[in-house]
Amino acid sequence: MKTRPNARPGVANFSSGPCAKRPGWTLASLDKALLGRSHRSKPGKQKLAEVIDRTRAVLGIPESHRIAIVPASDTGAVEMALWSLLGARGVDVLAWESFGEAWAIDVAKQLRLPDARVLKAPYGALPDLAQVDFSRDVVFAWNGTTSGVRVPGGDWIAPDRAGLAICDATSAAFAMRLPWDRLDVATWSWQKVLGGEGQHGMLVLGPRAVERLESHVPAWPMPKLFRMTSGGKLVEGLFRGETINTPSMLAVEDAIDGLRWAEGIGGLDALVARCESNLAAIEAWVARSLWAGFLAADKATRSCTSVCLRIVDPAILALPAEAQAAVPKKIAALLEAEKVAFDIDAYRDAPPGLRIWAGATIERADLEALFPWLDWAFDEARSALSLAA
Repeated sequence: MKTRPNARPGVANFSSGPCAKRPGWTLASLDKALLGRSHRSKPGKQKLAEVIDRTRAVLGIPESHRIAIVPASDTGAVEMALWSLLGARGVDVLAWESFGEAWAIDVAKQLRLPDARVLKAPYGALPDLAQVDFSRDVVFAWNGTTSGVRVPGGDWIAPDRAGLAICDATSAAFAMRLPWDRLDVATWSWQKVLGGEGQHGMLVLGPRAVERLESHVPAWPMPKLFRMTSGGKLVEGLFRGETINTPSMLAVEDAIDGLRWAEGIGGLDALVARCESNLAAIEAWVARSLWAGFLAADKATRSCTSVCLRIVDPAILALPAEAQAAVPKKIAALLEAEKVAFDIDAYRDAPPGLRIWAGATIERADLEALFPWLDWAFDEARSALSLAA
């Protein structure tokens, strides 16, 4: 039996969303929140514009691209893009995890586009990117939050594409470098890499997406929450912080705090370095482990934020599927009971395993402290199965 470790992570929050707050965060960080005031007031608009301006600066988003704060988290941002932009030409949807599957269902079953192609791959792999046709619109996730797989950069996206490249970047923005010249649409939520609060999304539109909005009228009714044009022209105020619905000014202040933290540690370079360092720590531990492996076998496409693990111990793999699935759940439950790691069970639609958030707000030292606990919990779970047998 493994000895129960003594050292604990300083912060036990390894959830993949909402994610851990930035190091040093306290409620006092929100003292300047504009509470009890309208988001349409002059200071309210200034706060919202500050989120947009700081986002542009940290991510290096060119002035040619417009940025909006939108309702309903990343899901709302993606839905706005799909319902507003698709239908002008055929569409390819890449699906290799649950959210890509959701966008494929929207395209095929809700919008009912007649010329829709779904390029699929199992959890842990990518579809064949060479099969993507950029004469069509293309919908894809940069990073599969529920599978731990990311695309290998942006070279596969055609620079001379005729269709739009529509990218769900929710667990990639602020952790991975996004090629803005190759993306016509990008979306994410505040609750991911900078550790903000849920319910608010970000939508970035390049010039080609704006042109599509102003030239294409969808064949379906457009809900108010999705409308970005009026009289055939872009509603420019949306991209200056004049939000479609009422945002939480407390969450807005928290987003500003996260952006200021990002600036203070060195901007995007530092954020990417922290995420890659965290992944390297997990990779070093997995290399030593006799029981844990990556769901994403290909190192070139392995996520540095939502790191998904599977059980590879031969004795466990020899068990019936139900017993195998019980092991990671037991590990997650043991570590939650010990207050060592919260919310690390795999996503509900993903294969059984563990999912450890390694984004920029996670300290590498906390991961290093977690690894002995993972080994201890696995040993406990395996022993419990042996006793039950």
